[in-house]
Amino acid sequence: MAELPEGSVVFGVFNETSDTESRVALTPDIVTRLKKSGVTCLIETRAGEMAGYTDADYAGAGAEIAEPARIVAEADALGFVDRPSPALVEQLKPGTWIIGMLGSFTDADYVASLERRGLVAVAIERLPRQLSSAQSMDEMTSQNSVMGYKAALVAANAYGSFLPMMTTAAGTIRPAKVLILGAGIAGLQAIGTARRLGGVVTAYDVRPASRGEVESLGAKFLDLGLDFSAGQGEGGYARALTPEEQAAQQAAVDEKAAGFDIVITTAKVPGRKPPVLLTRAGVDGLHRGAVVVDCAASDLGGNVEGSIVGEQVTDGGVKLIGAPYLASEVPTTASNLLARNVADILVHFVHDGRLAADMDQELDRAMVVAGAPAGQPSAETGK
Repeated sequence: MAELPEGSVVFGVFNETSDTESRVALTPDIVTRLKKSGVTCLIETRAGEMAGYTDADYAGAGAEIAEPARIVAEADALGFVDRPSPALVEQLKPGTWIIGMLGSFTDADYVASLERRGLVAVAIERLPRQLSSAQSMDEMTSQNSVMGYKAALVAANAYGSFLPMMTTAAGTIRPAKVLILGAGIAGLQAIGTARRLGGVVTAYDVRPASRGEVESLGAKFLDLGLDFSAGQGEGGYARALTPEEQAAQQAAVDEKAAGFDIVITTAKVPGRKPPVLLTRAGVDGLHRGAVVVDCAASDLGGNVEGSIVGEQVTDGGVKLIGAPYLASEVPTTASNLLARNVADILVHFVHDGRLAADMDQELDRAMVVAGAPAGQPSAETGK
């Protein structure tokens, strides 16, 4: 076992590969970048294999391949694609920093367990993305971008005809009509990809600024005849609509959706139940052979009423695909982006060869949800 450089921060990454996860929170290129910031990397064997990186690639960049027990014992900070399991939390030594999407908006008990264990928890979902200094740390943006791209490809693959108009000796095939619901990062990527594939694309979002963004990509903005002028929430994310607004929106979308061949929904509200944008009635109104891809499908529900994780075909012949793991299906690019996000967050907290949070800084105060320095307010309780 090699000796780690004295005085360096040790960053550890586990193998999170599963049936639904192919990404890794560290890539060889980032190992090299972190070395320049005084960070030494430990990574579990085969952690990057599904993303196209071998143990030899990591070793060549300067990382050490280590067993999980060594990572637990020696790492000062750990980076995750998701978050450490409760069983792993109990193994971690007090004072260890963990960086990941921790579900802090909806799982207070989990955050409390991190606090009890004496861990310093950095929740990426709480990143104040409006800060210019936070842009390179924004995992939500990077992974949603990958998700939107893949959503268009999944829809095109599932649709039983061409997306572009095609003139053949047997006649002209009309282009597919594609509706994107939610024009955030994922939605805009889906718009651009669907257009490049030749679809006629229309999109809708409650945020006033989204019309210009949609039209700048050459798509048409869907006019529902409704006004949700206060449609943008904190941090640039779409806010959750009121029950009355949701009912009006659903009725209008259901009616308009019937004219489309493909519907892609991308309206996630981080850590919370996503809004329903297409009801069962809306799905039933689609023609046989239509495809719906719900990127927000999860245990909390989805943008499409009745969607589940996986694929189903309704009695009316509509293919409904609940696809929350799309970023993992583009593992190399998704890992490259995610690893940069996690590394930049880590480096932000490295000061003079040690890890420290300054709770007077907005970014630190927002993201550190457990293990706040003594005498400073907790990001979770404000007390």
